Amino acid sequence: MAIRTRPAAGCPPWAGQVARYIPDPVARLRFLKAVSPALPSQDTPRRLTLQRLFLLALIALAAFLSFSLFRGAAHAGPPPMRRNPSVAVAAGPAPKSNPDVWLVERSGATETYSNGLRVDNRYTIATRTRSYLAFPVHDSSAAEHRTRPAGVVFHTTESQQAPFEAQQNGVLKRIGESLLDYVRRRRSYNFVIDRFGRVYRVVPEDQVANHAGHSLWADEKWAYVNLNASFLGVSFEAETRQATISPGQLRSATMLVEMLRNRYHIASANCVTHAQVSVNPLNMRVGYHVDWAADFPFEALGLPDNYAIPMPSLWQFGFESDETFRCMDGGDAVRRRRPRRRFAAGSLSKTAAPELSRTASGDPPLRHGREQRSGVVGGDGEGRGWGWGLGIGDG
Repeated sequence: MAIRTRPAAGCPPWAGQVARYIPDPVARLRFLKAVSPALPSQDTPRRLTLQRLFLLALIALAAFLSFSLFRGAAHAGPPPMRRNPSVAVAAGPAPKSNPDVWLVERSGATETYSNGLRVDNRYTIATRTRSYLAFPVHDSSAAEHRTRPAGVVFHTTESQQAPFEAQQNGVLKRIGESLLDYVRRRRSYNFVIDRFGRVYRVVPEDQVANHAGHSLWADEKWAYVNLNASFLGVSFEAETRQATISPGQLRSATMLVEMLRNRYHIASANCVTHAQVSVNPLNMRVGYHVDWAADFPFEALGLPDNYAIPMPSLWQFGFESDETFRCMDGGDAVRRRRPRRRFAAGSLSKTAAPELSRTASGDPPLRHGREQRSGVVGGDGEGRGWGWGLGIGDG
């Protein structure tokens, strides 16, 4: 039996016509109720009760659906992460950032820096202004002229070493003073760190020290030839055969490297040892000087192990190493790896090669060569022997 519904009084005139086209009686009834005027006031509580029940039902339904979706997501697990293939993922711990270091005060011949570094300028002497060419690695574009140092080369003075004991304090002081006088005359380094950890500036950073001799290095973008002009020379009062430095030297070197890297924006990969950069163009061999061929405390100075960097002179410039040098360095300075890159064809033939073959002006650096290790009498290549009492030769 069909249920007939009539529009309530007060309904719009079109309500009944529309209701006829609704076949489902329940839907028709809902439509008529929706368009009907408000119920009398006595029915208001009932209507409110129905509305509350309806709202509670909706809330319960929403809660059920949310719980179902949450369970499904938890069962399915997290969605796979998307990785940008163009971004390389770094391996190992992130490198330490170089702290900000500034000059606190200058008092007389002493400079004090914010990281605790103190630099003594009593032995400072002028040379010539720093100026050099940096050669691009990946293309044959023109070399770039620069005046700011690009790196640091670490040395040993190869001077006489007295026992580092309180009873030898007077001897240690006399040896150190004689060393500084000699280094100053030869303009051998930019900085010297004596046995007590005192830092002396010998040649200002904007000028060239005669510390590296024939030498080569390259980073990811640029190659450097004859590092006297492009790199700073920092020398420890030490001897290669002992290869030990005092705790004071280590602390001072850490602060000095922080200051230099911060002031001149030097990359950590360009802080290397003399043995890593020294070459002999006459026989195309590496390791003409062997100071710090092994055991340099890179990590203690806040630097990565730069012995792990393949020597550019071997895989980039065509030099070779011999068994003598490999025995000296214990495998540190020479760690064979497959070459990562080569210079673009002809990029060095016209400019860098003449730079390498040209002897740097001024006095040659101190000798740390293998001639010293093998017992051959040292000299500076011009017939002048060492002969000054501390065992330092000329190179």
